[in-house]
Amino acid sequence: MEFNDEKSMMAQRFRGFLPVVIDVETGGFNSQTDAVLEIAATFLRMDDSGQLEPDETLSYNVEPFEGANLEPAALEFTGIDPHNPLRQAQKEVTVMGELMKRIRQQVKASGCTRAVLVGHNAHFDLGFVLAAVERSNIKRNPFHPFSVMDTASLSGLAYGHTVLARACQLAEIDFDNDEAHSAAYDAFKTAELFCQIVNRWQQLGGWRWS
Repeated sequence: MEFNDEKSMMAQRFRGFLPVVIDVETGGFNSQTDAVLEIAATFLRMDDSGQLEPDETLSYNVEPFEGANLEPAALEFTGIDPHNPLRQAQKEVTVMGELMKRIRQQVKASGCTRAVLVGHNAHFDLGFVLAAVERSNIKRNPFHPFSVMDTASLSGLAYGHTVLARACQLAEIDFDNDEAHSAAYDAFKTAELFCQIVNRWQQLGGWRWS
């Protein structure tokens, strides 16, 4: 069955939740003490047959908040130099304010009631988002406070592997390891992976439009 009302389709598909793919690159593993250095959000859309596909990606370089911890091992892993002026990083409060506003606009435009974070090991990303929102004193956080859609778990189910690069390979999605650990790249690849799993499940009859 085909629908032409994209607004109602997205709202129906995830019980009123708008999936928004988020990736953060950080200065460590502790969301309360360690800096957010990059954050990206990839929005999703549906075509006329209800197939999900990646849409626009927003990406920001973020200044470490005052007193933030920066673990050398984390910086080596991501290759990010937080003090490089060429990053043109913005203050965390500015980034989070703009990003949450854009997500609220997308939620409204899609006819959904709130956003749900999609990520690879999604609770990691959600923890950092919630901590940054709290530090920024943002009162209208569009994200569900604990529900997520985790592509690591979904990939384990669909492809038998939980690592993003390998799951993409198994899903026949191009993945460049030299681009990995950039928030924008990882968010978009996670979006491609999520869309493929959701669409394939629908094709197999696991989801039917009512």
